[in-house]
Amino acid sequence: MTGNGESGAVGGVSALPGAPQRPGLRHTVARQNRGTPEKLGYRGPSACAAAGITYRQLDYWARTGLVEPSVRPAHGSGTQRLYSFRDILVLKIVKRLLDAGVSLQSIRTAVRALRSGELAELADLTLMSDGAAVYRCDSPDDLAELLRGGRGVFGIAVGAVWADVQSALAQLQAERVDTGESVLRDHPGDELARRRHRPG
Repeated sequence: MTGNGESGAVGGVSALPGAPQRPGLRHTVARQNRGTPEKLGYRGPSACAAAGITYRQLDYWARTGLVEPSVRPAHGSGTQRLYSFRDILVLKIVKRLLDAGVSLQSIRTAVRALRSGELAELADLTLMSDGAAVYRCDSPDDLAELLRGGRGVFGIAVGAVWADVQSALAQLQAERVDTGESVLRDHPGDELARRRHRPG
């Protein structure tokens, strides 16, 4: 195993990047009917709210290249960064890794892996870390390899983070990537209020 965030292995489990893709993964996600909301972009305040980070963190991570907005970067004063769903998913995962004390170099490796490939493939991914490196686990056997020998690890089920981000963004303002049109999502409480005030 390497502690510097580069590819390594524990038993048969590869550190990110480099673990093999699980056959049929994309079809599994499709059957679960998870949406891939890539046609909407989100400004900084919405990205912060959904990822659970401060604007200062968002700005610092963008300026240092840790997590840059893929829809629209900031070009000078007056322009607004615009983040995609995947960007915000990565932001939330980065925060969890940092809170757990994972090294920045390992986090950068994980970010590169999370940004590559199809978005839908991420929904079934589990990330594991021992604090030094980040690993992807595609099966219970992979997890057993990491736990063997009393190794202390923690895991992030990307699908659970996906659901959290999707739920948060459903209540926040977005922009259509193609037209720039503002989209204000309905808050579940708004519909409830409308029903209550509807004439009987």
